[in-house]
Amino acid sequence: MAARLSASRRRTTLDDEPKKHIPLLLPDIFSHVHEAIAHYGYAAVALGILLEDFGLPTPGETLLIAGAIAASHGDLNIWPLLFFAWLGGVVGDNLGYLIGHSGGHRLMLRYGGRIGITEAKLKQVAGFFARYGSVVIVFARFVVVLRQFNGIVAGTLEMPWWRFVILNASGAALWVGFWGGLAYNLGKRFYLVSEHFAEYRVYFYVGVGIALVGVASYLIWHALRSPKIPPAT
Repeated sequence: MAARLSASRRRTTLDDEPKKHIPLLLPDIFSHVHEAIAHYGYAAVALGILLEDFGLPTPGETLLIAGAIAASHGDLNIWPLLFFAWLGGVVGDNLGYLIGHSGGHRLMLRYGGRIGITEAKLKQVAGFFARYGSVVIVFARFVVVLRQFNGIVAGTLEMPWWRFVILNASGAALWVGFWGGLAYNLGKRFYLVSEHFAEYRVYFYVGVGIALVGVASYLIWHALRSPKIPPAT
């Protein structure tokens, strides 16, 4: 009997514990993303961006946005989040640069087809470099293929490392600031609207019901008053 009471108390305690907000923020399709953030926080965001930035198919941008939304609700702090996201991007692209500069891109082409690293994608990025020059690096993060392979291509083309570092760090700051700041501010507004809606939703539903009844009444009244057209003889 005592054991049953003890087990019941344990279940009650666990059920009463506050649930994390993160799993409620995104649709189920992103469950792997917000679960990673719920368990590993800033490290999940930084590592996801780092791996994506030298060619691996990880959802770096999605992790950044999900982390910023979580920060907007108080689950993370936005400033460390932005810093670690920026750091992960800079380190990841520099690893890509090292791979390209040391000739490792040939090895990646040979074995990377299964994870999306193909010669066609690298040639596409090289074409952007040839057309627009090194300024591509600043805005590369806003384009999926460029974000993944600009470091490898810059190293392969033997761009001076110091120039790559300056342009890459600047681009990472722009990208993190844009997506992180946008998601954070939208997240705050979303929760503010949600709280007010929960408080006044009864009035909202009543208003919608009245509006629907009014529209239906007008349509019926208009149909009854419309002149009837006699059938053609």
